[in-house]
Amino acid sequence: MKSRLPELTDATMTQDQRRVLDAILQGPRGNLDGPFLAWVHSPELADPAQQLGAYCRYHTSLPLRLSELAILVTAQWWQSQAEWQIHASIALAAGLNQEQIEALRQGLKPPFSEQDEALVYRIGTELYATRRISNALYQEAVALFGEPALVELVGIYGYYALVAMTLNVFAVDREVEDDLPFPEPA
Repeated sequence: MKSRLPELTDATMTQDQRRVLDAILQGPRGNLDGPFLAWVHSPELADPAQQLGAYCRYHTSLPLRLSELAILVTAQWWQSQAEWQIHASIALAAGLNQEQIEALRQGLKPPFSEQDEALVYRIGTELYATRRISNALYQEAVALFGEPALVELVGIYGYYALVAMTLNVFAVDREVEDDLPFPEPA
């Protein structure tokens, strides 16, 4: 991966940067894919952010299929190339189908057969469009997921919005041959 930030090397890294880098590489991710390439430049941000990310990605009460759906809704909203490239295949393996993923990429409402998927999508799109969710949608979400899981879902949306902004601002590029999922702004 590359970004517009200067590359950190053993000679230029601080002790705190090295500590955070080692924690990320030894954690469940095992790599610097995503925002970590940028965040390691600020170890004070990187350390708690990567811990929050590990929780949001691996430890919430939501099934991976729903977490990945929320991540793709976020990647599409922010037009985050690397976030989409990283998570589209994970979402497919977690149970979303190619038709749903392609509809999301195009900014269209996917064909959902599962109530929980449709609800996660509605929460994310309403949250991003209005910066809130209606009382009716809130009540529906609490009834289906429970309050703790809804809190976790909002955390996933918030964390991955931070990820998307980081990837976009610092032009983090996966350097893959595939076409980009979204048009680049001029």
